[in-house]
Amino acid sequence: MKYSRSEAKTYARANMKGVWAAALTPFKGPDRAIDEAGFQRNVDHWVGKLGIDGLFIAGKQGEFFSMSLAERKRMFDLAVEATGKRAGTIMSCSDQNMDIVIELAKHAQKAGADYIVVHAPVLHFLKAQDETLFNYYSHVARQVDIGIALWSHPDSGYLMSPQLCARLAEIPNVVAIKYSVPRPMYAELTRLAGDNLIVSTASEEEWFDNIVELKWQVYLCSNPPFLFQTAADKRMRDYTDLAFAGRIDEAKRVRDSLEPVREAFKYSRPAEKPHAHAKYWQDCLGQSGGEVRMPLLGLTDGEKKAVETAIAKSGLKLG
Repeated sequence: MKYSRSEAKTYARANMKGVWAAALTPFKGPDRAIDEAGFQRNVDHWVGKLGIDGLFIAGKQGEFFSMSLAERKRMFDLAVEATGKRAGTIMSCSDQNMDIVIELAKHAQKAGADYIVVHAPVLHFLKAQDETLFNYYSHVARQVDIGIALWSHPDSGYLMSPQLCARLAEIPNVVAIKYSVPRPMYAELTRLAGDNLIVSTASEEEWFDNIVELKWQVYLCSNPPFLFQTAADKRMRDYTDLAFAGRIDEAKRVRDSLEPVREAFKYSRPAEKPHAHAKYWQDCLGQSGGEVRMPLLGLTDGEKKAVETAIAKSGLKLG
């Protein structure tokens, strides 16, 4: 551990900054084994050439739901090894089974991860959930010293309120939240929590406004940092740095210039195939995207052609 439990908030405030990305997990071959070499190449590209500051490992983008417990632990180990001291890591320990959450959290801490993230669980039949969730996160936090990011998303069947999140932020090693909610909710939480909780959301489209208007320090996170950028075209990195430096008009121009890329990504994505679409987009940019695992669907040849056409017309510079 790089810090003690009591130092978790201070460490995160000083180090969880900039552009973080939700890593996809590359699978290969007929058995869809983890492509460890491909993942290593991706990390080298993301960190070394795109300037990504941290990686979110084995989350929903990374298909954690298709991986065994051993594979999830292996991804944590690979990420720590591949990033070294070049970038931060946050490991998704999300699961419906509490024992698995805690086992993964302990493994992440032992492996040398910077933080963990735990998704708010699906709670069957409950008509209210605040006390259950406070008990849930308090219990997880007592098992480890590592900094914990909360994660609230509609997939849980409910959204954690800003008031509950601010209360959870009083737990010593709860340091951040990936808050996938409407903007008024995360703006309210930002005001309520102050320096007690680092608030972020996955929307790249809202990232510039959140730097400028809410003084956010980290994009936490989805896949645009490595899908909307190449070694020759780092506009997300550029507008982020410009905005942090207070050069707002320049940052906005760069941010706005990415709109054709955003639109190309959206209109080429089949409704049922976000993972396969993102992975093939990766392949087209020279990264290791690979295959998806069951039950997810792969792209047809026609859908792959649509991705290729979208990239070609987007204005994204390849290389």
